[in-house]
Amino acid sequence: MDTRTARDGYLAGSAPAPTMQAIVFDAYGPPDVLRLGEVPLPSPARGQIRVRVRAAGVQPADCATRNGWFAQRGIGMAPFPRQLGNEFAGVVDAVGDGVESLIVGDEVLGWTSANAYAEAVVVPIEQVVLKPVMMSWAVAGALSASGQTAHTAVEALDIRRGDTVLVHGAAGGVGTMAVQLARLRGAHVIGTASRENHDYLRALGAEPVLYGPGLAERVRAIAPHGVHAALDGSGRGALDASIELGIEPSRIGTLVDFEDVQRLGVQAIRSQRSRERLQALVDLHDAGRLRVHVRDIYPLAYAAVAHRDVENGHGRGKVVLMVYEQRGFAL
Repeated sequence: MDTRTARDGYLAGSAPAPTMQAIVFDAYGPPDVLRLGEVPLPSPARGQIRVRVRAAGVQPADCATRNGWFAQRGIGMAPFPRQLGNEFAGVVDAVGDGVESLIVGDEVLGWTSANAYAEAVVVPIEQVVLKPVMMSWAVAGALSASGQTAHTAVEALDIRRGDTVLVHGAAGGVGTMAVQLARLRGAHVIGTASRENHDYLRALGAEPVLYGPGLAERVRAIAPHGVHAALDGSGRGALDASIELGIEPSRIGTLVDFEDVQRLGVQAIRSQRSRERLQALVDLHDAGRLRVHVRDIYPLAYAAVAHRDVENGHGRGKVVLMVYEQRGFAL
């Protein structure tokens, strides 16, 4: 046993195995299937750390996992009860053998796979970076997954200076960051959103346009010289509208409408996560060049309410779960 950890100090048979609270669900369905349950407290293996979670971002992908959308397509199948959550921020409270770059007490943010809605998470050290002192917990918990997806998309679509870029669903978590990252590359950005989010997009440097029927005509009116690339973060016919605008299919990417990828010859974009990519995003935020908008914060136990918030489809930025109670784990 690693003597530098704060974990599992009990002797086999002398005490119950330690547990923690986590959001779990026992069947696919609406947000109300989510409940607060007790699960085993994980222990870090070699090259891993355990992080006491302070904040966990809520993504549309979490909702798609919960309602069975992925399962219907044979993706991410796992036995019940299941957990959720792919991005987090918190404090290192245990380290495995071979970990030299991080110590207990370090504040970090990072990513994981469907287990961040919990009091603690175990991840390889390659999946975290240090949290800047001035970055809030809510922002830190919201940055990793959405930020890296947006960063991946901007690279995949080869966004460059002078491009006009159309971002569908520009006010959402990924869209908000894609707008800013494209602007940092020198692109002119047009963002689709509901009317109540137009001022928000203008504040990010994008030219807003209302989504829905007639979108292509509205975009042509504000971009008479054409559009060079498009990112679909909303579905709802966004890909067909992008094709109608005459954009080269190789420079159209979708994060959501994978069924139409082959039909239209566009890119299916899936986040390519790395420590280096996350560090670049953290550095941009720390320099005041990347804004992470958190619109709502809920306690961990209110995960169902958070999912309903995300699923309403018209919010801006991110929704975050906070783990307010930092109870001591039984050792």
